[in-house]
Amino acid sequence: MQNGKIFLISFILVILFLLLYLFKGFLLVIIIASLMAVATSNINAKFLNLTKGHKFLASILTTACMVLLFFAPFVYAMIELAKALKNFDINLVTQTLDYVKNYQFTLPESFNFLEPKIKEFLASIDLNSISKQILSYASSFTKSGAKFLIDMVLICVFYFFANLYGTELVIYLKSIIPIDKKELDDVLSEVGNVMAVVLYSMVIVAIFQGALFGLITMFYGYDGILMGVIFAVSSLIPAIGGALIYVPVSLYEFASNNLNSALVIFIYSVIVISFIADTLIKPLIIKWINKKLVKTPTKINELLIFLAMIAGISTFGFWGIILGPAILTFFVSTLRMYVILKDKNLI
Repeated sequence: MQNGKIFLISFILVILFLLLYLFKGFLLVIIIASLMAVATSNINAKFLNLTKGHKFLASILTTACMVLLFFAPFVYAMIELAKALKNFDINLVTQTLDYVKNYQFTLPESFNFLEPKIKEFLASIDLNSISKQILSYASSFTKSGAKFLIDMVLICVFYFFANLYGTELVIYLKSIIPIDKKELDDVLSEVGNVMAVVLYSMVIVAIFQGALFGLITMFYGYDGILMGVIFAVSSLIPAIGGALIYVPVSLYEFASNNLNSALVIFIYSVIVISFIADTLIKPLIIKWINKKLVKTPTKINELLIFLAMIAGISTFGFWGIILGPAILTFFVSTLRMYVILKDKNLI
C-alpha cells in the first residue's frame, strides 16, 4: 500500500513537471491572466447575474470589458507610435539636442555658481552617440512591441478561460490541498482583494494622469487624446514613466523657441502630475478602492502594495506591476495562516 502511494505521488510529480515544461513559454502569461481574473472576479459575478448564470456569455462580456478598458489603450498607443516611427526623422532629434546644447543663457546672480557646471554638462553631450541610441531604442521598440502585442492576445485568451473555468478549478484545488477550508479561503480572498486594488488603481491613476497631460498638451496644439493615452500607458512605469513623455515634449517646445510652453508643460508635469497626482493622490486612490470597490478591505498596507509594484517592475519588467503585489500577498497571507494553524496546534 505504501509503495503504491509513493508510486502515485511520484507519477503525479513527473506528469506535473512535464506539464510545466510543456507550457514553460506561456507560464508568465497564464499567471498574469489568472491574477487578472482573480482581480476582476466581482465584475464577472455581476455579468453572471445579468446573464442569469450563463458562464460562457459572462466570460465573453468580462473579457470584452477588460480588453476595452485595459488592452485597447495599449494597442492604440503602440499603433500610433509605430506610425510615428515609420516617418521618424532623426534629424529632428539632432536639431533639438543641438539647439539645447548651444543655447546661450544667463542665470540670475544668486545662481551664477551653477552656470559653468551647466555649460560644461551641455558641452559634454555627444549628439552622435545619442542619435545612435535613439535609433537602437526605436528598433528594439518595434521588436518588443510585437512580442508585447502577442503576449496581450495570449493573456486575453487565457483570461477568458480563467473566467470560464476558474470557479471549478478553485473548488477542485480546495478539495485536494490539505489545509482547512476557512484558512485557504482567507488566503485566496486576500490575494483577490489585493489584485483588485492593484488593477483598479493602475487603471484609474493612469486615466487620471493621462487626462491631466492630455489637457495641457491639447492647450498647446497637440492631439490631446493621443498624448493622454501615450502618457497614461507610460505612467504605468513607476518613477520614470511620465518623464519619458513630458521631457521630450518640453525639449521640443524649447527648441522651437517656445520657452514659455516648454516651461509650463515641464513644471505642470513635474508638480501637478508626477508629485501631486502620482505621489500624493495615488495612495489615496488605492485606499479609496480598498474601502469601496473590494468586497473585504485588504489588511496589507497601501504603501506596502505600492512598493511591491515598484519592486515587481524592477524584477519582472512591466508585468511585475501585477506579480509583485501577488507574491507579497501570498507571503503575508501564508505567514498569517501559519500563525493561526500554530495557535490551533495543527502544526
